[in-house]
Amino acid sequence: MIFFFFWTFLITVQNHARITYLIFACQVICCVVPIPVLKTYPHSIPTPVVAIRTDYFCSMIYHFVIGDAAAQAVKEAVMNEPSMQGEVIVLRDSLHIGPLKKEEGTSFSEMRAAFWQQMVLNEKTPVQVDDMERLLEVSNEMFKDETINAWLWMAPWPADVTAYHWMLPYLSKHKGRYYLVNIAGLPFLDENGKVYYPKSIGEILPKELIKARRLARQVTPAEIEMDSDEWKKLVEENEMIRVHGGGKKLASKAEDVYDEQLLSFCSHQFQKASRIITQATNKYNLPTGDIYLGWRLRKMAEEGKLVLQGDVTKALKDFEVKLPGETTVETETVGIP
Repeated sequence: MIFFFFWTFLITVQNHARITYLIFACQVICCVVPIPVLKTYPHSIPTPVVAIRTDYFCSMIYHFVIGDAAAQAVKEAVMNEPSMQGEVIVLRDSLHIGPLKKEEGTSFSEMRAAFWQQMVLNEKTPVQVDDMERLLEVSNEMFKDETINAWLWMAPWPADVTAYHWMLPYLSKHKGRYYLVNIAGLPFLDENGKVYYPKSIGEILPKELIKARRLARQVTPAEIEMDSDEWKKLVEENEMIRVHGGGKKLASKAEDVYDEQLLSFCSHQFQKASRIITQATNKYNLPTGDIYLGWRLRKMAEEGKLVLQGDVTKALKDFEVKLPGETTVETETVGIP
C-alpha cells in the first residue's frame, strides 16, 4: 500500500513537471509574465505560477512619450525589460500651446510649424513638425499587424493630456490595443529611495518605469465615447493655451493668461528676460516653456506694457526687460518695429 501511494506521487510530480515545461514554452512564445512561486515539489524543478496578461500578447509595443526627457527614461526601461519590447515614439510638439484649427489647404503639421516659426525670431533653420505623420505611420502599422499595441505614457501635465485627446481619434480605431499609462497622483521612489509624486515621465527612474508598466490599461469603449468630443471642442475654441484641470480635463485660455505672472517680477530697473521667465516659471509652475514666455514679453513690449533693451531676436539672455516709466537712460531696442 505504501509503495502504491509513493508510485502515484512520482507520476503526479512527473506530469506536473511536463505541464511546467509546457507553460514555460507558452511563455516564451506568447510573452506571458511569470510570477515565481515559493513552494516546490521535492527533487523537481521549481513550479512557476503564471499570471496571464493579455496586453503582452503582442509582437511589439509603440511607446508614445512627450518630449526628449521622457523618451530617454522610457528607452532605457524598454531596453532592460523584455515585456516592454518595442519602439519609443517621441512627440515634440507641445500641443497645449498654440492654434489647433488648420486653414483650408494647409495640413495640421504645416500649421503647427508656422506657429512655432513665429515664436523663434531670427531662426534660419525652418521649424519642422512631424508628429502627425509619425502617428499615422504607427496607425497604419497597427492595421497591418493586429498584434501591435500602442501605449501612451501620460503625466499630469497639459502637454501630455492634450496629446492623449489628439491621439484618441486615430488609435481608438484599433479596438483593445490603445493603452494608457497614467501616473497622475501615484508615488514613485527617487534615487535616494524617498517617495515623491512626479509631474512628468522624465522625472522617473527607468527602473521605476519598469514597475509602472503594470499600470498599462486599455482605453475602454466608455472612455472613448466620453473623451472623443474633447479634442473637437479644443479645436473649435482654438485658443492659444490649454491648462490642465485635473484628470483628463483641459480648459482653453487666451494668449495673455500668464502675463500677470511675468509682470509681477518686472520692476522699473532693467533685468535679464531669462531671469524674469525663470522666476515666474519656478514660482507659478508655468507649463509653457521659455520660448512662449519670451514671445509674450516681446508682445507686451509692442503693447506698451514693457520696455525692452538689447537684441530681442537672439536668446533670452541677450535682452533686458523693465516696466515703462522712471527711465533715466536712453536705450536702443533692436528687433521691435
